[in-house]
Amino acid sequence: MNVIIHPIEPVYNKDSKILILGSFPSVKSRENGFFYGHPQNRFWKVIAAVCNQEIPQNIEQKKALLLEHHIAVWDVIHSCRIEGSADSSIKNVVANDISTIMKESNIEKIFTNGKKADALYKKHILPESGIVSVCLPSTSPANAAWTLDKLIEAWKIIMNY
Repeated sequence: MNVIIHPIEPVYNKDSKILILGSFPSVKSRENGFFYGHPQNRFWKVIAAVCNQEIPQNIEQKKALLLEHHIAVWDVIHSCRIEGSADSSIKNVVANDISTIMKESNIEKIFTNGKKADALYKKHILPESGIVSVCLPSTSPANAAWTLDKLIEAWKIIMNY
């Protein structure tokens, strides 16, 4: 298992108020060059529903949706060893430095997409950031216990910021 370095730049601007952190891009996301690129991942359906918008179809539409609603997106991990896309296989984590996002935006709240991202955030980034995260249920297809409707309901909290 080789070390893989996160290949996707964070999405944010000076107006971003919330930061959503995943763990690490899936194989499909790394191939597509953007977050939540696996067709079965429900992230874009959830964000579109919560923002009362159409589901974005390409990277430019996805970025526009996020920025229009003051949402920043990145991942906790800068580099790691991982088998395929399995969070359970993640080892040798080096965390991303979120300080630039924090300085160049107006982040008020940090949300994590799933328990793995939350645990890694608390271990590697919280001591630096001092901002307690809110863990949201994962939009991954591996989180089959959560229906799309239940995910949308849980994720509505992000619009309170």
